[in-house]
Amino acid sequence: MNLFENRLKALFHAYEALISKANEPRGLSNGVYQRWKYPVITADHAPIFWRYDLDQSTNPFLMERIGVNATFNAGAIFWNGEYVLVVRVEGVDRKSFFALASSPNGIDQFRFWDYPIDLPQTEDPDTNVYDMRLVRHEDGWIYGLFCTERKDKSRMEDTTAAVANCGIVRTKDLKTWERLPDLISYSGQQRNVVLHEKFVNGKYALYTRPQDGFIDVGKGGGIGWGYCDSMEYPEIKEEIIIDSKVYHTIKEVKNGQGPGPIETEEGWLHLAHGVRNTAAGLRYVLYMFMTSLEEPWKVTHSPGGHFIAPEGMERVGDVSNVTFANGWIRNEKDEVFIYYASSDTRMHVATSTIAQLTDYVLHTPADGLTSQASVKTRSSLIKKNLNLLSNLKS
Repeated sequence: MNLFENRLKALFHAYEALISKANEPRGLSNGVYQRWKYPVITADHAPIFWRYDLDQSTNPFLMERIGVNATFNAGAIFWNGEYVLVVRVEGVDRKSFFALASSPNGIDQFRFWDYPIDLPQTEDPDTNVYDMRLVRHEDGWIYGLFCTERKDKSRMEDTTAAVANCGIVRTKDLKTWERLPDLISYSGQQRNVVLHEKFVNGKYALYTRPQDGFIDVGKGGGIGWGYCDSMEYPEIKEEIIIDSKVYHTIKEVKNGQGPGPIETEEGWLHLAHGVRNTAAGLRYVLYMFMTSLEEPWKVTHSPGGHFIAPEGMERVGDVSNVTFANGWIRNEKDEVFIYYASSDTRMHVATSTIAQLTDYVLHTPADGLTSQASVKTRSSLIKKNLNLLSNLKS
């Protein structure tokens, strides 16, 4: 066996060992969710035949020809008995694309489908695409809403200037994707748009995130709400902000809806991301809130603080100190699989249940917005617990 054959065998052996590696719970949970020890998808999960030319005559040293830099920010759906992610895969050329990966149990054994999604283009082709939210709508389609990035042609001299908008595709089998026109709105750029799974007031309803610039939110921001009559000609004429940025909180710089909300008996469960500034740069965390069943734009419960924040190795990556989620899955057992990315590099999973998440949202105190209010809330809990402990001893 020659050098090429030995190296090829070693590559596939290492790849299969990675795919088949069993995940395991990471430490004692906080009672709300269970983190899992190993990332569920990394750049190394990209198939060997995506990255290497396996023809010895054209690649005698078996070099990696088309590298993968990161796998993150995945949409999610339960499909044909499997947990399926639409992963943002970023090549070493900085271009992102979408690819599906599926697992039989949702916590490990994720394997990419053979080909990435060949995304249809509009008349104005995408330069880059990312962060697809998947929603199975009651109209019978599965919609994928994502960010499409293009050059800001009004600032051609600035090679960093870009424009973000909401691109839209739909499918019924996760194989054939129909491209619809980009969302039209009148509130600036859009990077985090999520379709509500049901018609509301007879219209398609969307959670938006209007902002002034590609990176900087400016005077805009917050999670918005708007309607459109058709997804084939999507236009939101008016937006209201339903969850605002708030000074000196986890969402003081910007915030945006994560995946589509989950319907429960008490209300719609929402997962979102919030951003604040620190001396080390921006910090992205996840938080939750609930909206009314009948009026899903009205926030009814808003636990204070973050729900998931980067820990340990999750803090390190291409964009450090970031957790971001745009996909979660509720299965037939009312278990919830929360797929979150860390530092724009890799995908993780945390598992919970509808009962746990609902309890968390309904009974976790809201942010009192001052240090004194925070002390009073904590002292109330301390007093209650010390009394309970005293009674146990007596």
